[in-house]
Amino acid sequence: MEATGNISLNTIDIDAEMAAFEAEERAKLGLTMAEATTKAWTDKMTNPFFSAKQRENTTLLVSGLTMAHDLFVEAALKGLGYNIRHLDCPDNDALRFGKEFGNRGQCNPTYFTVGNLVKSLTEIGEKEGLTKQGVIDKYVFLTAGACGPCRFGMYVTEYRKALRDAGFDGFRVLLFQQTGGFKQATGEEVGLKMNPPFFMALARAIISGDVLNALAYRIRPFEVEAGATDKAMDAAKKLIYAALEHQTNILVALWKARGEFKKVKVNRLMPKPKVSIIGEFWAMTTEGDGNYQLQRFLEGEGAEVDIQLVTAWLLFMLWEGRHDTKLRAELHGVDGGRKGLSGVNVMKKLAMLRVAEWVVRGAFQTFAQTIGLRGYHLPDMEEIARVAAPYYNNMIRGGEAHMEIGKVILNTVKQKATMTLSVKPFGCMPSSGVSDGVQSYITEKHPESIFCAVETSGDGRVNFYSRVQMFLFRARERAREEFDAALKAHGLTAEAVAAFLAKHPRFASPLHKAPHTVAGTAADLVHEVAPYMTKSFAARRVANAKTLAGWIAQTVRAIPGQLRHAAKRAPELARAASAEWKEIGPDVRQMLVAAVKEKFVAWNPVAMGAYDDAGSAPQTDRSAKAA
Repeated sequence: MEATGNISLNTIDIDAEMAAFEAEERAKLGLTMAEATTKAWTDKMTNPFFSAKQRENTTLLVSGLTMAHDLFVEAALKGLGYNIRHLDCPDNDALRFGKEFGNRGQCNPTYFTVGNLVKSLTEIGEKEGLTKQGVIDKYVFLTAGACGPCRFGMYVTEYRKALRDAGFDGFRVLLFQQTGGFKQATGEEVGLKMNPPFFMALARAIISGDVLNALAYRIRPFEVEAGATDKAMDAAKKLIYAALEHQTNILVALWKARGEFKKVKVNRLMPKPKVSIIGEFWAMTTEGDGNYQLQRFLEGEGAEVDIQLVTAWLLFMLWEGRHDTKLRAELHGVDGGRKGLSGVNVMKKLAMLRVAEWVVRGAFQTFAQTIGLRGYHLPDMEEIARVAAPYYNNMIRGGEAHMEIGKVILNTVKQKATMTLSVKPFGCMPSSGVSDGVQSYITEKHPESIFCAVETSGDGRVNFYSRVQMFLFRARERAREEFDAALKAHGLTAEAVAAFLAKHPRFASPLHKAPHTVAGTAADLVHEVAPYMTKSFAARRVANAKTLAGWIAQTVRAIPGQLRHAAKRAPELARAASAEWKEIGPDVRQMLVAAVKEKFVAWNPVAMGAYDDAGSAPQTDRSAKAA
């Protein structure tokens, strides 16, 4: 065979060359060849134990939501007697730790959250002078788990793998579902009790964080004095934290926080595009380097940010429960799977899920109205599912599932936002691989929509910002056009509206929310005050009456359709009610009979033959009085 240079091609042993190269590289890294045959790592901490005896000397670590949420969860669990500390918002140092000790090919949230835990434990050891075993003994990390077509289901394993490689092998990472019981296999009481007080405290913390964040993002873009909103938010955090920690009235704390926000001066006549952030849960929720401080960047570019709340995610999970239960109830049989209906009262389960939704919505609105978050409407999950269904199957789960599709459509059709920005980690399977593919069709059907999809990877900040800025240019132009159109429609000028607001401060209050008409806040305010500037009191009343009449007419027109729907479902509901009565009817009848007998015996024991052991009727209060 022809030779190339001095080496014949048929004399090269590729395997030997590769083995020699591997040995050379291992020598450079200080690794021995014996390590090449080491068995793959397996997770042996799948059931970590945290007992009640360890509670006094153990500190729980929490992280994963916004800075306000993590702070309030810390306060709420402190109020229940736990030693707890929230971790700082993940930054680029956390990313470095994550890439150093985590697996390759992970998504951005994995690197940031796993690295943040490793970084925090390292800093705790250095600051408190603890050995790594001391950190393992004194600290526990509490996090959520999941399953489905997303690497989120592997987070807990990634935590443990990275912790082992960083020298914290055996550190306890607890999932919520692992701490649900009061006793474990050892018979000891668990250290974290997942009981009603725990969930009530957690709910107060989450809803408080939601309403505080939503109010701050509503006010900050229009503040006259830079930093005034952040100052009010810091004061509000202290008030709410103290109430949660000491278990005092949270509504009183929210009312006091309301007073802090009322001090902020605003100018809502600045036309700004409203940007709705959607996408992968962690990427759209975090406020640090994990999404390049996206929320603050948008505000710095002259936008008003519409964030997604954690409460909305709770409503989505309740919707999933109702939707899946209804579908399973239509099967010919029942199954005993994790979400199966074997031995489950379907009507009772559906009723409980519906009541749970009402409770969540009611609690949120109570907190929102108390702090001054007026006119905030939580998403209608049934509506989102309905508008998304023709384009994205409601049964496809993972990430935000069909919600991304439904939100883009509703933001456009109902003018809820000027621009929709979908942010997700690079390679996020549910969001990048599925939702964005469908969004191209949605934007084709709704060419008026401004939809921007961006990915985070820990680097590439400049490219990320550049792409967002291109879409923001269009959004700013549209917000300006919308504002000018509102002024023109009512024959007003910006100066005239500003003069009116100066004379009527209630419309200029930082807590004021103009009724929704279009996407922009400034244009909504013009539409609200215009009748007060251009019409008499009587004319405004006539206009309000016409609006009310139109709403009544629309409601009346919808009644026949609702009746037809009810008639269609009547046989199904009758069958369900009949089956329910067959199940509980005998018990109900028995209880009623027993209650009647008890009352009748108390009134006339002789008539019922109720005699004591001596053969005489026991004296009741009535017979005793007669005697």
